[in-house]
Amino acid sequence: MEKKWLMKTQQSEEKIKELRNALKVDRIVASLLLQRGIETFEEAEAFFRPKLEDLHDPFLMKNMDLAVNRLQKAIENNEKILLFGDYDVDGTTAVALMYGFLKSYCPSIDFYIPDRYTEGYGISFQGIDYAKENGQTLIIALDCGVKAIDKVKYANEKGIDFIICDHHETGNELPDCIVLDQKQKDCPYPYKELSGCGVGFKLLQGFLQKRNESIEKLYPFLDLLAISIGADIVAITGENRILCAHGLRILNEAPRVAFKELLEISGKKFPLTLTDVVFIIAPRINAAGRIRSGRMAVELMISQDQEEMNRLAKEINADNLERRSLDQQITEEALQQIEQNPDFEKAVSTVVFDSSWHKGVVGIVASRLIERHYRPTIVLTESNGLIGGSARSVANFDLYKALTECEDLLEQFGGHQHAAGMTLKKENLAAFIKRFDAVVRKNLSAENKLPIQEIDVQIDLNEIHGEEEYYKIPRLKRIIESFEPHGPGNMKPVFYSTNLFAADSRLLKEAHLKLKVIQPNSKLSYDAIGFNLAHKELEAVSGVPFEMAYTLETNEFNGKKSIQLNIKDIRGIDINN
Repeated sequence: MEKKWLMKTQQSEEKIKELRNALKVDRIVASLLLQRGIETFEEAEAFFRPKLEDLHDPFLMKNMDLAVNRLQKAIENNEKILLFGDYDVDGTTAVALMYGFLKSYCPSIDFYIPDRYTEGYGISFQGIDYAKENGQTLIIALDCGVKAIDKVKYANEKGIDFIICDHHETGNELPDCIVLDQKQKDCPYPYKELSGCGVGFKLLQGFLQKRNESIEKLYPFLDLLAISIGADIVAITGENRILCAHGLRILNEAPRVAFKELLEISGKKFPLTLTDVVFIIAPRINAAGRIRSGRMAVELMISQDQEEMNRLAKEINADNLERRSLDQQITEEALQQIEQNPDFEKAVSTVVFDSSWHKGVVGIVASRLIERHYRPTIVLTESNGLIGGSARSVANFDLYKALTECEDLLEQFGGHQHAAGMTLKKENLAAFIKRFDAVVRKNLSAENKLPIQEIDVQIDLNEIHGEEEYYKIPRLKRIIESFEPHGPGNMKPVFYSTNLFAADSRLLKEAHLKLKVIQPNSKLSYDAIGFNLAHKELEAVSGVPFEMAYTLETNEFNGKKSIQLNIKDIRGIDINN
């Protein structure tokens, strides 16, 4: 699929010069920092050295005082507390964090993860019944609950209170309980991008603050929060960047045994970047909730028993292998369904349904379909007499808002701009597909119908090493590494170079494009690889000029490290113009 290249707004030479002088950096680094809103020495210091002391006061969040007081009251009165978490990574890490921390204050604390298939997303009547049967009088919901109006009412009738820690978009009406969600319309909390686990962390921060205890008691749990931030694809800016940077440090310097076990089984090693977390740890934690039960993931993260951790890690890794197989099978079936649909070319969205598909992987399949057909996509299956599924969006299209316009056809839905879940009655499916496509057609602009390849800065190849020795990792790459952790709002810098030539070109495994790239005004050549870019081979044949978007990576072979260009896209140059 062809991409639309979008060069980010370039900064004025005057601003670049000012920041270069202040920080003693080159124009490339100064440009990258300015694009991230960093204009002063102080802002650069906060970016490169994020400090936990700069976290916001938790009591700026609406209802935080009520939530802390209710939690404190439960502990003082020896009430039984139930933690209710979503079955995805954000929910299970939130439960593990809160359980691990509160266990010393409330020994009778318990947790509940709903079954994806029999209970579905969010707070369930079964979970409330479980709390009643076990004498629990306070439920703390994590990463879910902001739309559970009827469930909270049911709990209230049974004498059970709720504190909801959620980060999803809220509806016009809120449940009748204490709600912590920075996205509430009248919530003054200054940072709006916390994960569900992050909201739970703020509750515990407020709890410690009220008791005049040090927030440092929470620091050992920041690894769980970093994993939630990476897995939930929330912005890596502001408070999330602080929490994530320190969480990754803990993950790498003092990893809990559970994660050591997962890495050993998967054949991976520390240290991990946030990208590694997203592609190695998060899928395995998620697999438990997709294939069996999210409870297993929580048990792995909170266990102190080596034998139990080893067993759980092996089972979860096996679940992940099964998840991969299902993902591949269902993706192939969905693509075949699309090809056989005569109306697909006229549509602007993708909605596929099969009653036999495994509910645990439909969200992943939706993402796979977008890679092939760049459209807002919904993958549906059947469970408990209802149709349910997951949706994924494309850049600059608000999925949650689109589903709101279809609300009368849905039994329930929830999520945010980029991802959502929903259930509906089978008799409403045809009308829903038609309505959803009409909403997408109305709101998806022409320029957003192609995937976008954002580019930070144009450079020549000779600027990568400058005057440095070729055999060394250049200073530019070392500085870019300190831009970590990368994610939305702080993606890995993408460079653009033109008038390039391939001194060598070949395919690896018939899928990946391997090049040796040169530029007439540069004395150096660089190895470059484009994963799944075999279809671009003709645009980089020997003797033909091309332009390339890429990131800088470190490649290690036989103990030696060298720079490798990771190709994001290639375009041929029309030599007649």
